[in-house]
Order: sequence, then structure tokens, then C-alpha cells
Amino acid sequence: MSIDVKVPGLPESIADAEVLSWHKKVGDFVKRDEILVDIETDKVVLDVPAPQDGILIKIVQAQGAIVVAEQVLAVLKEADKKDKLSHNVVEKKTAPVEEINTEEIVITPSAKKLMQQKNIDSKQISGSGRGGRILKEDVLRYLNLQTAASQTEEKVVSEKQKIELPADAAGRIEKRVPMTRLRARVAERLLDAQHNAAILTTFNEVNMQPVMDLRKKYKDAFEKRYQVKLGFMSFFIKAVIEALKKFPTVNASIDGNDIVYHGYFDMGVAVSSERGLVVPVIRNADQLSLAQIEQAIIDYAAKAQSGRLSLEDLQGGTFTLSNGGVFGSMLSTPILNPPQSGILGMHKIQMRPVVEGENIVARPMMYLALSYDHRIIDGREAVQFLVTLKDALEDPARMIIGI
Repeated sequence: MSIDVKVPGLPESIADAEVLSWHKKVGDFVKRDEILVDIETDKVVLDVPAPQDGILIKIVQAQGAIVVAEQVLAVLKEADKKDKLSHNVVEKKTAPVEEINTEEIVITPSAKKLMQQKNIDSKQISGSGRGGRILKEDVLRYLNLQTAASQTEEKVVSEKQKIELPADAAGRIEKRVPMTRLRARVAERLLDAQHNAAILTTFNEVNMQPVMDLRKKYKDAFEKRYQVKLGFMSFFIKAVIEALKKFPTVNASIDGNDIVYHGYFDMGVAVSSERGLVVPVIRNADQLSLAQIEQAIIDYAAKAQSGRLSLEDLQGGTFTLSNGGVFGSMLSTPILNPPQSGILGMHKIQMRPVVEGENIVARPMMYLALSYDHRIIDGREAVQFLVTLKDALEDPARMIIGI
């Protein structure tokens, strides 16, 4: 009996997908839920697993093919007992949650699979599970820390690409490559935003000394208790939410001739990945603690780098934060993420002279940029939004006591 492997159902906003890469070849035995092929939409990469045990007898759609929902990708032959024995894949009936013990280090199956994909030695991971077992979250956290530790990675990749580019007879370098579906979709959405919204940007600056002092005072205790570092982004998200509560239009969106006011705060956080810019969404951020926000950011960053963000991770969002400062940006005018009406651009913290009273002192300053849709947000609201944000960050106690 043959089994069709089909493209999974795609959301209404996604018309098709591209076959990215096959993990198996014709003749290979595959187990149920084992990943057969990756397909790329204009938002995420989706894993297509085997529906049941079998032998891959036909690949219908080759790498690079454009496919739609429910289209057949491949055909499996149902595995019998002889097939299973010949491939040494007899299933062992064990406890519902299987664990692998390697050199006294207990690793959950999902963590082991990710470690194998990324060629990570178990000795590099510190397990946070019961008895020191390594969880998938530990591997994701490790991958994120590895990424954060190398802020010059993109520059190195860029230089490597320059070296590998072919040269013509005159020695000039040129290479033509097709856009990825994600890059093409991002380009399309950004262009639509500029064509369909009245984008205006207003600026302010914030003294980051109070937040830096607070982090310095509590960072060790915070990390010890929550197993996550206290970063700047959680402060910004909390401060943005306080400002959005005072100016709900900045958290609204336009739908036809209607203004939709959102009574919740789903914060999009722009993340740079190898595939391009993605904006995963931290839902109900107003109900989360600083530690929960920091953990969500770490998890999303790791998923973005490993190409494992889901459609659900990227859908929705009422406001976006983009931190170009981690790459050294001093000032920028971010573009809206439709249908949202506001986006905050954060920039590099740099010591600058400022006047306090009658004295000139050096302070760690950051420029803030709010791009907004002038169709529904007035300049007064935009300016006061940034002032509220500035006040909250320069006096973090305001967020705690609610003033």
C-alpha cells in the first residue's frame, strides 16, 4: 500500500511554498514523524514529517519546485515487519517520555535531535532539567548565546562571500542570485507600507544610566533566580506598554475605514536571521514578568537562527520594537510593519555630554525613533508617547508603582 506525503495546510495569507531541501532519498526507510523535507513559505520554513513508517519510493516534487497546500510531495510504501527488521528499526515499547542516557548525561529526544542537527557535544550544554538532564530549551539557549557572542558574524560572512564571488576577465566581481521567498516577501511588505501608510518619524533621546544601574545592582540575583540574563529589551517592552496604555491609538490599526483599537499588547520584536528579517510576537506581554519576556526573546532568537520559527510565532502583533543598536546603528527611521501603526527604533548606547542643571556631564545616551502612521496618529500623540517612554526608562520605579 502506498502513502502520499502532502504539503500541510497553509494559512489563507500564504498561497504557495517552495521545496527547500530533502532529508531523505528514494529507497530510504523513514520512521513516522521523521522529517522528510523542508518547504519554505514567505514567512517560515516548515518541516514535513513522514505520516507513518515506510520506504520512500518516489519524490514527486524536486528541490526548488513551487507547491500548494495538499499537493503530493512524495510517495511512501507502507513498511511491513520485514522492512522494519531489515532496517533495524523495531520500536521499543517504553515509557511515554523516552530519555537517552549518554555518559551519565540524560538528554531528552527533542534535545538530542537538535544537538545532532547542530553538531553540538553534550559536554557543551548545561542541563536545567531534573537531575541535570538536558532539555530542548537548554540547547536553544546555548545556540542563542553562541549567536550573541559573535556580533561580527554578519560582517565575516559578507567578507567571505566577497572572496568567493567569481570575477570576469577584467577582474570585476559580480554575482546574481535569486531572492529567498522570505526576502522577497519582506521587500514586498516594506514597499506596501511606504505606499499605503503616511509614515512619519519623530525622535527623542533617553539617558540609560538609571536602567544600567538597576541591571548592575540586580543582574546576578536575577540570573540566579530565573536562569536568564536581565537585558535591556524587557525594560523597553515594559516601558512601551506603559506608553501604549496612555496613547492607545499607537497600539491601534486601520482596517478599511475603521480604526481597530486593541485591548491587548502583542509585542513584535524584529530579529535578524540568516534568512532575513523576521518579527516574532510576544503575546500578552503586559501580563509577563521581565524574566518571562527575556526568556521569550532568547527562545525566539534561537528559533530564528535555527530556522524553526512557526507561522504562529510570526502572526499578529500590535506594535514592533527594532534594536538596530546591537549592530552599531546611531539613528534610523524604521518602516512600519503592516497593519501596525507604530514601530520603535532603538539605537546604540553611547557616552555623550549632556547638561544637568548647570553642569555638563557624560551620560550613556540612546536615540529613540518612533515611526507612525500619520493617518490615525497625530504628531502630538507621537511626541508624548516618546516622552512617556523616556520618563519610564529614566525612572524605572514609575513602571513599578504605575505613574
